[in-house]
Amino acid sequence: MEIYKKLPDIERDKLLSFAEFTAVSCEPRDLIIERPIFIERPADESVVAGIKRMSEVFHMVDRSKILHETSALMAEHMMQGRAAAEVIDDVERLFERTYEKQFGLPAHEKEES
Repeated sequence: MEIYKKLPDIERDKLLSFAEFTAVSCEPRDLIIERPIFIERPADESVVAGIKRMSEVFHMVDRSKILHETSALMAEHMMQGRAAAEVIDDVERLFERTYEKQFGLPAHEKEES
């Protein structure tokens, strides 16, 4: 804005014309949001395998945003002896919430009745 304010009126008009031309000539891009394809949880799944499974299902999620929480859940299992199935339930919910927050869509598609 500082540079714009220093320009003479005629140059400002040229700059605005160019900006309008650029905006009009840009084709809008359709954002394609990939939906998760769920993989059934094996009965005796380990926490590590559960995290890997959810990372595969939600590969489109920015996992760097949930690294701390995922590590904390893993520590609850390893250090505090929390049951693997409970931790995996929480890992699944964490990935689902993150997907929903990141893309603004429900993780599970509603079934039509």
